[in-house]
Amino acid sequence: MPRPAPPCNKGRKIIKVNALMMAQLMKHLMEGDYTCQELAEETGLHYVTVLHYTREMYREGVLHICKWDKRPESKDPIRIYKLGSKPDAKKKILTDIEKSQRYRQKKKQLKLVQMMAGDSTLFTRKPKTQQTQQTQQKEAA
Repeated sequence: MPRPAPPCNKGRKIIKVNALMMAQLMKHLMEGDYTCQELAEETGLHYVTVLHYTREMYREGVLHICKWDKRPESKDPIRIYKLGSKPDAKKKILTDIEKSQRYRQKKKQLKLVQMMAGDSTLFTRKPKTQQTQQTQQKEAA
């Protein structure tokens, strides 16, 4: 036998927040493809909550990864989800050679920026310590 509604809720429709948020999440996913951050902003749910929901929907085959987005501020690519059970988009993995080339290029750019900023430590020798100066003076004498 179902429990009677509390006296303050008699005559009102009871809507559970969890069901409402899940409905909003599904509505947005039906409209297009979203990242977890975008879904969190659209629904008002916390980012971690959206991560849990999307991860479980992905495991159950409700969502698939339609593409990977590379943001400049983050190291790892970001998943973009879409409703459906299609195969996931391939994630581009850098080879060791590509990683090395990227590292050398960044190092070269940093050196150029330091040179342009007037960082003279690139061209000067390191100052000698007093001990090495004293030993050189003794050797010279």
